[in-house]
Amino acid sequence: MSPTAPWWRSAVIYQVYIRSFADGDGDGVGDIAGIRSRLPYLKSLGVDAIWINPWYKSPMADHGYDVADFREIDPLFGTVAEAERLIAEAHEHGIRVIPDIVPNHTSDQHAWFRAALAARPGSPERGRYVFRPGRGPDGSEPPNDWVSSFGGPAWTRLPDGDWYLHLFAPEQPDLNWQHPEVRAEFESILRFWFSRGVDGFRIDVAHGLIKHPELPDLPPRQDPVDGQARQHVDHPHWDRDEVHEIYRAWRKVADEFPGDRCFVAEAWADTPERLAAYVRRDGLHTAFNFDFLMSMWEPKELRTVIDDSLAMLGSVGAPATWVLSNHDVVRHPSRYGRPSPVRRWVANETYRAEGPLDLDLGTRRARAAALLMLALPGGAYVYQGEELGLPEVEDLPESALQDPIWERSGHTDRGRDGCRVPIPWSGRVAPYGFSPAGTTAEPWLPQPADWAGLGVEAQTGDPASMLELYRTALRIRREHPALGDGTMTWLDAPEGVLAFSREPGFVCAVNLSAEPYELPAHSGLLLAGGPLKNGRLEPDQAVWLAL
Repeated sequence: MSPTAPWWRSAVIYQVYIRSFADGDGDGVGDIAGIRSRLPYLKSLGVDAIWINPWYKSPMADHGYDVADFREIDPLFGTVAEAERLIAEAHEHGIRVIPDIVPNHTSDQHAWFRAALAARPGSPERGRYVFRPGRGPDGSEPPNDWVSSFGGPAWTRLPDGDWYLHLFAPEQPDLNWQHPEVRAEFESILRFWFSRGVDGFRIDVAHGLIKHPELPDLPPRQDPVDGQARQHVDHPHWDRDEVHEIYRAWRKVADEFPGDRCFVAEAWADTPERLAAYVRRDGLHTAFNFDFLMSMWEPKELRTVIDDSLAMLGSVGAPATWVLSNHDVVRHPSRYGRPSPVRRWVANETYRAEGPLDLDLGTRRARAAALLMLALPGGAYVYQGEELGLPEVEDLPESALQDPIWERSGHTDRGRDGCRVPIPWSGRVAPYGFSPAGTTAEPWLPQPADWAGLGVEAQTGDPASMLELYRTALRIRREHPALGDGTMTWLDAPEGVLAFSREPGFVCAVNLSAEPYELPAHSGLLLAGGPLKNGRLEPDQAVWLAL
């Protein structure tokens, strides 16, 4: 990695789901004060930046992804002044700060949407959103057959007969990105936060801003077929070509500010080629690699995803950004601890492995996956609690579920709360140091009774713990000249083993087979995900070697 290359090409970025990271004021909900109190921990972990899920003023219909004011911090989390102090203190610790930006929609409590509701059909105020008359003789049918990502129709009818589009919850009306005021407003919002020191933005639903002007019905569903490459589908509201014009303008805004400000796209795309279009040299800087996140624990599939990702992103000069978990998917120890689904995932749909859970197996694989991810060329994302080995919380009582998916699906989909449970820090009983001592308020989601051994305090200093594995891996990653951005070369290995070298003098081997693997010749052992036996790598283990 060149010392003059932008930081984001090789950064390890830690995702802070703010509600569940650390509670500074004792109300049971994480906040900016909590993040500030844990900056020394993040520095000791060895991350380069933090990505913070939405902290803006919000009615919290979707836990902050329904934004009422992009220039205000929600009182639940703090104030703009506190955010500015967090940014300054993080920088003092050598940690950059990347908040979320939510451009596809606003809250229904946003001033623009309130004005639209007060205005008449066809008014300028409604032009900032996607309003349409209904179908049928009396306009009582939705304008098309689009469905919400949270379940149910994507349209809601007003008493005056107009329908408005919401690809998520009804409280999240979609903006009309063909409207010049919408484009100008978001460029202004970017400047507002860049001027306060943020180092970039993660862009929510980056692939969804542009809708087909005629709003046609959805194309026929094309389910994936094993062994067949995914094909691009011309979709009326996902990943339309015109979206890139928006991001070219955003790139110019970022370039107005010093210090290599960056964007990362949450962009679901049918193919690696479509994903690469988001990160061309005049567009966004990086994009999440959902193909890697959704890959099964299967060597051929993982190798194909790695090769395709590096080839396509490299063709436009962009680095890969690898990720194993986030706030929208089942935590990977619980995914890897189940039989792999037969069929591949469909873009924009949640991967939920089924069958009995073997958490010991899932945790072994999670340790190996961490070493694989952190050895690959490019950057990486660590979802809070991943470094603690937290599994999915699958037995939350129905009365505790808060994800809008639960209600919108008619109580058939439990939603994403299981990966959002507040993380444990210390102590033997809940709230495990998440809230200050003496706090009476319970965490906003209940924590499992068996998490005592998974807290930061319990794992610190234990060389066999997941936390110390991550700390050591991130230290080696910072220090070793082969790691970070760059190239890699696959090595000959038995079937079921992924082994590759990186120059100078580094090898990563991951054993996904059922048999022990005899390690290649090496000059030293840098890090192992588990105990080695007679110089052999056991199944579901990974190792870093020096040459």
